[in-house]
Amino acid sequence: MNSTVPLIALKPITEAKDRALRELLASYGSCVVAYSGGVDSVFLAKVAHEVLGERSLAAIADSPSLPRRELQEALEIAQRFGIPVRVLQTQEFNDPRYLSNPENRCYFCKHALFRELEPMARTLGYQVLAYGENASDIGDHRPGAKAAGEFQVLAPLKEIGLTKAEIRELSAHLGLPTADKPQMACLSSRIPTGEAVTEEKLRMVEEAEAFLRDRGFYDIRVRHHELGGSLKGHLARIEVGPPEFQRWQDSEMRESVVARLRTLGYSLVTVDLNGYRRGPTPIALKPA
Repeated sequence: MNSTVPLIALKPITEAKDRALRELLASYGSCVVAYSGGVDSVFLAKVAHEVLGERSLAAIADSPSLPRRELQEALEIAQRFGIPVRVLQTQEFNDPRYLSNPENRCYFCKHALFRELEPMARTLGYQVLAYGENASDIGDHRPGAKAAGEFQVLAPLKEIGLTKAEIRELSAHLGLPTADKPQMACLSSRIPTGEAVTEEKLRMVEEAEAFLRDRGFYDIRVRHHELGGSLKGHLARIEVGPPEFQRWQDSEMRESVVARLRTLGYSLVTVDLNGYRRGPTPIALKPA
């Protein structure tokens, strides 16, 4: 760990869980971590590398559902902390079941990832596959967990009982830049269940969210809807965190956002008064 990073005092329970996690990872002997650049996977990859050294590897899945900015940031973090990383090209966009965007879309995504990871790990001699599911995820609708079970992918953070808040605390202790990173689901989650996922829709969402982040928004989602009936084209439904609502009072901000999103192909741009909510886009907008 970089000695210039100031240590943050840990709560006793968090410190105990950290020790237990390290003992568990050491028992693996070697490990490939499914790495996304998010809070959980960065933390898990960092600790695995500290415990196992070169007997650990981070593997990130690259596909149209991963924003280019997220991929670049994930690789930069790995390089900064000396975490070995490998990029895999996954093939979920060749699976019509994934593209049809059912409620269990995440199952097909994770299945595609683990189908690539399993033979790679075996060929390179790694004994365990692990991913970043944690104790806060218990009870959530997580179809990807089913795929993990089918490939015997372990969830050490969940096994030890580490919550999202504790993972953020430990990440700050390690000096990881992801300690306060907002949650970042894949781009396909911005499309309503049952509406087809396409690379063009994801490109529109990616560029729209990148523009809004460049304007300083933190908790942000651009939900993509296909209009029907007398309304044709694409609608962008923007969700922001409640503390950021006041920014929409700025007319210059509103006008710049509308202008930019229209250049991306959105005929209508709205702000959701319910604010940012975790999870996929549950509703399709199909006016009669």
